[in-house]
Amino acid sequence: MRKHEGYISSAANPRVKEWAKLLDRKYREREGKFLLEGVHLVKEALDAGWPLEAVAFDEGSDVAEPFAPYMEEGDLPGAPAWVPVSPEVIAKCSGTETPQPIFAVALKRPPKRDALFADSRALVAVLDGVQDPGNVGTIVRSAAACGATAVVLGKGTADLYNPKTIRATMGALFHVPVLEADLSELLPEARRHGASIAGTSLQSSRSCYGYDFRGRGVWLVFGNEGSGMSEMASELVDDNLIIPMSGRAESLNVAMAATVLLFEAQRQRTYNP
Repeated sequence: MRKHEGYISSAANPRVKEWAKLLDRKYREREGKFLLEGVHLVKEALDAGWPLEAVAFDEGSDVAEPFAPYMEEGDLPGAPAWVPVSPEVIAKCSGTETPQPIFAVALKRPPKRDALFADSRALVAVLDGVQDPGNVGTIVRSAAACGATAVVLGKGTADLYNPKTIRATMGALFHVPVLEADLSELLPEARRHGASIAGTSLQSSRSCYGYDFRGRGVWLVFGNEGSGMSEMASELVDDNLIIPMSGRAESLNVAMAATVLLFEAQRQRTYNP
């Protein structure tokens, strides 16, 4: 077992300052790193073999105990450094008011674009200007749960590596490829590869339950919470679908709507092939 690195007590430590900068999107993009806060996310990342640079933990707590097996692997290539720190350091690097006593510095690992077209029956969730980090994280979580091929984040969509987005994924980002892309280029490319592009619209009369998700690739486009799909995306969509509602509600939250459609695709493909 590799020994822990030296204890860091001061939030003014240069290394801590570098970690804390990762709370800012510009710095995350420049460094290609992001923060994972909390026991669940750190464990999910370790179990998934996600590349971690360091794991910082409150030495005064017992949070490190369940991570002992991972620390035993400390001498293996690519293993993260385990750094005991003070509560002040934890607070400095947290995006929450009541931070958990452990966080990790993770490396970004965006998938290659070509991977989207490797499966002729790909199921892809496309986010077109979805601005709320909680909605983005929830859609990533639903996509991972139903076995979707990937999630694509178009321009204007909340940053995947925003701490709020990361928390909302509940670790699902380690189990489904997520990438950023220009939809004006990617959606036509998907169509050239034989995929159908479908969106949601309250004005549509075509039920999502009557739509055939089988036998071909389907890319589902979900638009902005307030204004829906952009004009560009709307022009590239082949089919507009509606989720029938027998009760009374103006509409569904975009994350709820995405979950319904993704799981309808799973139902058709898995239980009614």
